[in-house]
Parts: sequence; structure tokens; C-alpha cells
Amino acid sequence: MIDHVGLTATDFALSRDFYTAALGALGIKLLAEFEYDGVRSAGYGIERPTFWLGSGKVQRGGDTHVAFVAESRAAVEAFYTVALAAGGRDNGPPGLRPHYAPDYYAAFVFDPDGNNIEAAYVGPKGGRL
Repeated sequence: MIDHVGLTATDFALSRDFYTAALGALGIKLLAEFEYDGVRSAGYGIERPTFWLGSGKVQRGGDTHVAFVAESRAAVEAFYTVALAAGGRDNGPPGLRPHYAPDYYAAFVFDPDGNNIEAAYVGPKGGRL
């Protein structure tokens, strides 16, 4: 249903390095990077870019939350550890979130601009809300 998601970063290089490290722990790679009309862009994905980061002024006014699929609980834990080491701030350590689904295992971090970024593993059956 959603083709791609994008966020704006006030410090593009800092955020690019943060996402390259944190998403790399989930097997998500930086697949495209370019500048057009003064805006730098970085696209992340597995087969094609579906998460985009762009340079610019961040507009405050609402909570931004993006959740990435993790293939295991270990991947959630790796994401959390790497994201914190890359400059993220804790917003919820790895653990079960049974109020979402019985096997919902996730971790949350704030990126350099304060966006709430999650890695979630929903168990071997892929149960959802």
C-alpha cells in the first residue's frame, strides 16, 4: 500500500551515517545517493529504495514514527545497539510488546532529529495487530 517513506534531516551527513549503520543491522542498505536542486537524498532498501532521507529544515509539528521489519529478535537487538552507537537516543529497549501482538518484539530509538524509529520482529508467523 505504501510505496516509500521519507524524512528530512537537518544534518544530512550525520543522519545518513546513523541510518546506514542502524538499518545495516537489519540488512537494509544505502542503495542510492544524489543531489538535485540543492537537496541531498539517500535511499535505503533491500531490492529498491523505499525509505528516503533528504537534507533540509525539519518542520516540527507532529510525531514521526517509522517501523522497520526485523527478521529476528537478534536483529532487533543489533539495530538498537548499533543505532545508539551511531548517535541515536533510547526510546524503548528491545523487548516484547504483547499489547501489540503476542510475539511482537521491538526496540525504539530517536534519530538525530528526534524521529521515533523502530525495529520490529513479530514472530515466526508474522502476526500483526
